[in-house]
Amino acid sequence: MDLKALVFDTYGTVVDWRTSVLAELEALGADRRLSVDWARFLEDWKSCYRPGMERVNRSEWPWTTVEAIYRHGVGGLAEEERAHLNHAWWRLRPWPDAVAGLARLRARYIISPLSNASFAGMVHLAKFARLPWDCIITAENAGCYKPRPEVYQTAVRLLGLAPGNVMMVAAHNYDLRAAQQQGLRTAFVPRPSEYGQARRPTSRPRARGTSSSPTSKTSRARSARRSRAERVPCIARNLPKNDMQLTRWRARLCRLI
Repeated sequence: MDLKALVFDTYGTVVDWRTSVLAELEALGADRRLSVDWARFLEDWKSCYRPGMERVNRSEWPWTTVEAIYRHGVGGLAEEERAHLNHAWWRLRPWPDAVAGLARLRARYIISPLSNASFAGMVHLAKFARLPWDCIITAENAGCYKPRPEVYQTAVRLLGLAPGNVMMVAAHNYDLRAAQQQGLRTAFVPRPSEYGQARRPTSRPRARGTSSSPTSKTSRARSARRSRAERVPCIARNLPKNDMQLTRWRARLCRLI
């Protein structure tokens, strides 16, 4: 089935959220002469994101945007400062290869975000980071968050395509596995510095049934083979092999394009 559309996870895959938000926190600290471990503050602040989304997905909360979820994690500031800081998630810098890569792909495919961001948040982010989307699709269109199946199904429905015509592109395997279960094609984009240089992301989980620290050389090799088998294919291997326009990009496509 022909590939017609690419939908992208955005936070971490297309934009560098950690560096961007950390810079805003440090600027706030300098302005107010605050002595705070801002990296730790950001880690703690972001930790409210997943539990809030899970409450929405379990119907414990009505639909709640990520801005409202993050707002719960910011206290001790004036209301104007709180709003400005919360909207830092609308002012994230793209990874260096992102804008050019998206523009090149847009010449051949429909491209859209498929993010857990709010609709407004993704519109503002696209404007700020100059992301050349054809349209905007977010979890808000589905009324629930990834990895709920409804989010991927909504994207396919809104695009008017079959699942096999759509590819989910992300730096996080949970997202890609959920998309695969709905029949979408998938592409893994490695972003090893998403969580900072000193911390490795956990987007490539161990193969099921293997221990966390194999003790023998044989078991380590077996674990590595199983883990490789579970990795989601890179976009470079999913694009049509006869596409001469993109052939010379194949190595770079593993990073985004």
